[in-house]
Amino acid sequence: MIIDDFLRYMETERVASPLTVKTYRDAINNFSEFVSSLDGLSLETADADVVRDWISGLMEQGHKATYVCKQLSAVKSMYRYALKVKLVDKDPAHLVTGPKKQKPLPMFLKESEAERLFDGLEWDMDNFNDVRARTLLLLLYSTGIRRAEAVGLNDSGIDFVNSEIKVTGKRRKQRLIPMTDELANALHYYIGMRDGLIARRENEALLVSDKGVRVTDAWVYATVREKLSLVTSMKKRSPHVLRHSFATSMLNHEAQLGSVQKLLGHESIATTEVYTHVTFEDLKRIYRKAHPRADV
Repeated sequence: MIIDDFLRYMETERVASPLTVKTYRDAINNFSEFVSSLDGLSLETADADVVRDWISGLMEQGHKATYVCKQLSAVKSMYRYALKVKLVDKDPAHLVTGPKKQKPLPMFLKESEAERLFDGLEWDMDNFNDVRARTLLLLLYSTGIRRAEAVGLNDSGIDFVNSEIKVTGKRRKQRLIPMTDELANALHYYIGMRDGLIARRENEALLVSDKGVRVTDAWVYATVREKLSLVTSMKKRSPHVLRHSFATSMLNHEAQLGSVQKLLGHESIATTEVYTHVTFEDLKRIYRKAHPRADV
């Protein structure tokens, strides 16, 4: 009952994505199975030691700290909800802390790599596939929007008059992002070619397949990975790399941290601060390479 009620709450009141709900369901079911394996215990009667034993078991199975912390976060959320609606008398998870995790610095394109991506590759501007792919890449790099936000964009979200893009982010929160002249021109060109080639679209999606349906997350990932592999040797070549590249470039060119936070749609500025570490690490590398006494 607790699990079903909580997941229903996540779907309806928190408006969590299907992927988030599935992640929470899997984590909570895993914890529930662990509790059931202990004689005489249930979700209602489990205490903090049970939660800690469960975490220890996950670590012993070889799971990384990041994974374990996400699992614990799901269980914590469930108990907070259950306590609030009086499905339990106590919250056994609220004082339990997860294993410490090292946060890897975000990977991003160097500006020289971005230049090669957009200006150095041989894009065929008479080919719809090339035009669509380049428009996607420029959209991600110029705005820092997430993969899902790009997929969800509709034509109505593009305001050419005010040079703005309206993006619907996590929890359906909307934000406005300025549009560069380069991006505006690319979108104009793409939309004109799209409408000339595709007679009927299934909906108002900006980015569509050859059949007129909204592109998928998988297509975006595959397209970005393919094109980034032509300009960088980084192992990670996902759409999020372009989001990281946007944020890093903005800060390197003296944008204020608070402004970057708003553009990225981060609720907390602490999430955005990771990019200051990225720029500082880059600065240290430049210093070591350039200063004659750096290695003395």
